[in-house]
Amino acid sequence: MATTGKRAPNPAFMKAMTPSPALAAVVGSTPLPRTEVTKRMWDYIKQHNLQDPANKRNINADAKLKPIFGKDQVTMFEMTKLVNQHLS
Repeated sequence: MATTGKRAPNPAFMKAMTPSPALAAVVGSTPLPRTEVTKRMWDYIKQHNLQDPANKRNINADAKLKPIFGKDQVTMFEMTKLVNQHLS
């Protein structure tokens, strides 16, 4: 049996989630899978140059991200956990 090398996506990640109003200001208000929410968060971070120049793993919050993060700076690992709290 030959394997294609691609893993099947976890259905939990593909389920469309509704963003909170704070998160919707960044990623849009339509329900999205978690993977797409994370992708759009990174698009926003890069577009607005919010990665810390000294340490690219840190993200500096602007006015739209502060309500999601709850503080001025988070690591990229914290970001995923904090964003998940804004999905239902």
